Amino acid sequence: MNIETDFIEDYPVYKAAPNEDYMSPQMLEHFKNKLLAWKKQLIEEASTTVSHLKSDSSTPADPNDRASQEEEFALELRTRDRERKLIAKIDKSLKDIETGEYGYCKMSGEEIGLARMEARPTATLTVEMKTKQEMREKQGIA
Repeated sequence: MNIETDFIEDYPVYKAAPNEDYMSPQMLEHFKNKLLAWKKQLIEEASTTVSHLKSDSSTPADPNDRASQEEEFALELRTRDRERKLIAKIDKSLKDIETGEYGYCKMSGEEIGLARMEARPTATLTVEMKTKQEMREKQGIA
């Protein structure tokens, strides 16, 4: 399960009109709606987890069952923590839409590109800049 791509695959892809400007009002509206729907889904999943943890909170007598339950809960909580961080990225992307910065690389200022934004609507770097950033991190330069 990939919390980023599972949702994106189910959401319609934006089809730009011929000669449509990059990040036109229609395109921005599409991404705003996509991000809001994604955020809503993540919040609903978090609520489901809370309900699940509350309803299954009885401790099994068998140590093996208890260990399995604890591992399941830990996995769910790690997933929710990743989703919490993702919600923060979604909120930042929504703010960028409002300020006119959405879809543009934070390092180079270049257009990130429609295909990349569809695949990763919270992207803040072009593929080239992301690659450079990752190379620097591997080398310990960051």
